[in-house]
Amino acid sequence: MSAKTDKLLSILKLQPVVPVLVIDDAATAVPLARALVAGGLKAIEITLRTQGALEAIRAVAAEVEGAVAGAGTILNAAQFEQAVEAGSQFIVSPGTTQELIDVANDHEVPLLPGAATASEVMGLREEGYQVMKFFPAEQAGGAAYLKSLSSPLAGTLFCPTGGISLGNARDYLSLPNVVCVGGSWVAPKDLVAKGDWAGITKLAAEAYALKG
Repeated sequence: MSAKTDKLLSILKLQPVVPVLVIDDAATAVPLARALVAGGLKAIEITLRTQGALEAIRAVAAEVEGAVAGAGTILNAAQFEQAVEAGSQFIVSPGTTQELIDVANDHEVPLLPGAATASEVMGLREEGYQVMKFFPAEQAGGAAYLKSLSSPLAGTLFCPTGGISLGNARDYLSLPNVVCVGGSWVAPKDLVAKGDWAGITKLAAEAYALKG
């Protein structure tokens, strides 16, 4: 697991914010990803919540220089396999099942598994996972809850996602057990619909500046 952990961390440490995208029209995927990369956000999670998601991942992986395409909202082994085939370099799940753990063990592409409780974190640690997605972050207790896990579950790192914005991202990023956060605010639907790629690059740059 250590090699895959290193691979996952090398991706998550590229930036303080991983964009979490719901792409309705796959034709917007490439210009959107290019806008995010231009602002410094190279690792991009495209969620499998729409029919065009796999097509979007495939296009970003093949056409956007500098982008590290990942797949989110992976719920089962079939989706995991499809996302890898499409070119995903990392996989993200909102929670975790044994089916997902088993299929992840068969692939070199790393899984960022979801966890929301101490018991879930402990279970994943037993499977060898050191890096997890904390989801839904705000609804599950927020930065204060995650901070309370840092001592008893030392050595575990998190990418909190869910309800995070430019306004509260620093609350998470300041924690010793947070490697980055996931957020959708860097690609608002209205800017995507208008094709305002410059506006999205500006939001991405603001998010990347949180690294400092």
